[in-house]
Amino acid sequence: MAANATTVDAALDGADGLPPKRKSGKKLVLFILLPLLLLGGGAGGLIATGIIDLGGGGEAGAEHAEAPHGETKHEPEAPKELVFYDVPDMLVNLTSTGRRTNYLKIRVSLEAGSQEDVAKLQALSPRIIDNFQVYLRELRVTDLQGSAGMARLREELLRRVSVAVEPIKIHDVLFREMLVQ
Repeated sequence: MAANATTVDAALDGADGLPPKRKSGKKLVLFILLPLLLLGGGAGGLIATGIIDLGGGGEAGAEHAEAPHGETKHEPEAPKELVFYDVPDMLVNLTSTGRRTNYLKIRVSLEAGSQEDVAKLQALSPRIIDNFQVYLRELRVTDLQGSAGMARLREELLRRVSVAVEPIKIHDVLFREMLVQ
């Protein structure tokens, strides 16, 4: 009887003279693989952003976690006091190859650890300005373009000010104004 059912199906498939239909691979991708990929990508995004925590325990478990030798873990402390020192405005001409001169006007603030550090920074202000001006005069307009240019400028200014005021710890250089003309 099973043989008759297969011959009937074969006869019906070839009854109109066309070859039997094949299942399309596009349907498999569209209805099965695509939704699985979308769900997996969404779940991965939620895990990456921290909305879903797979670590288990979360904040409550982290409080009682113990480090080796029986010590409890402590979160790194944030700076107790944030104090900012405003560097005087600087206007420098940038290096150019053409006849047109380009200028950079910049105002920055330095993030220090304490009010005592700000007093020391005021005393060292001429050294800070000199280091900044020497570096800024060597820049080209193309060096300042885009977010990557801004990041490089921030890193270099932070490095230079840290060297200039060596015992004082500068946490960050913040741009208050930057104008390229």
